[in-house]
Amino acid sequence: MRLNIPVEEMVERFLRYVAINTQSSEESETYPSTARQLELCRLLVEELHGMGLNDAYLNEHGYVFAGLPATTAKEVPVIGLIAHVDTSPEVSGAGVRPIVHRDYRGGELVLPGLPFQIIRPEDNPALAGCIGHDLITTDGTTLLGADNKAGVAEIMTAVDYLLRHPDIAHGPIRVAFTVDEEVGNGAKHFAVEEFGARYAYTIDGGTAGELEDETFCADTVTVTFGGINMHPGFARGKMLNSQRLAAEFIDFLPKDTMTPETTDGREGYIHLHSMTGSVEKTVLRYLLRDFTEDGLQEKETLMKTVLETLRKKYPRLVAQLSVDQGYRNMKYVLDAHPWVVDHAIEAIRRAGLEPQRNAIRGGTDGARLSAMGVPTPNIFTGGHNFHSLLEWISIQDMVKAVETIVHLAAVWEEHA
Repeated sequence: MRLNIPVEEMVERFLRYVAINTQSSEESETYPSTARQLELCRLLVEELHGMGLNDAYLNEHGYVFAGLPATTAKEVPVIGLIAHVDTSPEVSGAGVRPIVHRDYRGGELVLPGLPFQIIRPEDNPALAGCIGHDLITTDGTTLLGADNKAGVAEIMTAVDYLLRHPDIAHGPIRVAFTVDEEVGNGAKHFAVEEFGARYAYTIDGGTAGELEDETFCADTVTVTFGGINMHPGFARGKMLNSQRLAAEFIDFLPKDTMTPETTDGREGYIHLHSMTGSVEKTVLRYLLRDFTEDGLQEKETLMKTVLETLRKKYPRLVAQLSVDQGYRNMKYVLDAHPWVVDHAIEAIRRAGLEPQRNAIRGGTDGARLSAMGVPTPNIFTGGHNFHSLLEWISIQDMVKAVETIVHLAAVWEEHA
């Protein structure tokens, strides 16, 4: 099936979306964490209505839902397409000024807003595969927002294309745009029944051809140390400084292994994410990551052992360690539904790419949705250097993502 994706329409969509500041916030207690995310959500509903999807709506939690009716008489499972509208709180998303670099011929890309921000080939090996492509960056003063507005634009373009080409046979398709993914809450209020898909795909990956069917398992560990405050001039034998005890705890844990800065590949880690303290009370917050539940448990056991050692050394110490479960490796679910990944691999090949199956050293909405009963692997967008001033994306790779989505709809119908 030969596709003729409207490239300039897709690019215009993407540039329209990145102009809207949708940064989420880790400090906010609202949902979504920032009201500005809803500006893009409302725009998406309006554009979906303009395509003819009159059932598109924004629900009370900020999710956008819509559905494409089937164009086949076959009984095809309902599949879903998902992308998140928020951008990382780590780098400014306000006042994004995109630059389109036409016909990239190699070499460095100097970003004029901050000329010391340079996208170098030696740091970006994917550039070698983009000779002749049209690349989009910012001027270097903000992130671009391809994570995940590229996914949003690609889904919207694919939906529009399918609506304009009813001759492409496909089953029912559901679309969802989520909020607060970047702060770990993208699926917090996601209603599987409201979504209505049996299987789904997040369009939220990187390099063209990439398919991610495995994520970290994740827990958060909070360790609280209680101390005894005392006037420091009369503290001998009486004071118990919780900050010093917390520092000892940190020092007991591995430093040359099992930390984010010393691990890669399939290695997990114990990451000290935040700490607050005084003499009387110190709180450490750790992010634990591993590709297996057993590996996660080993790390939690190590931390409990270290804490017990401190309790024996300091009998007056009052300390508590609590574990909050995050997400689990979606591979546990996807292995029971192998056709979900197989269909995506076939769609990527039909788009003219060689599929690359990878494991994510992180999590996605798909990990949580898989655990909620909707097997959801992750498909590429073509973006690079997410959460960075050096973020960039290839327009040609975005087209390949759109083609993959369209082919995916056809593959599910053919295999029904």
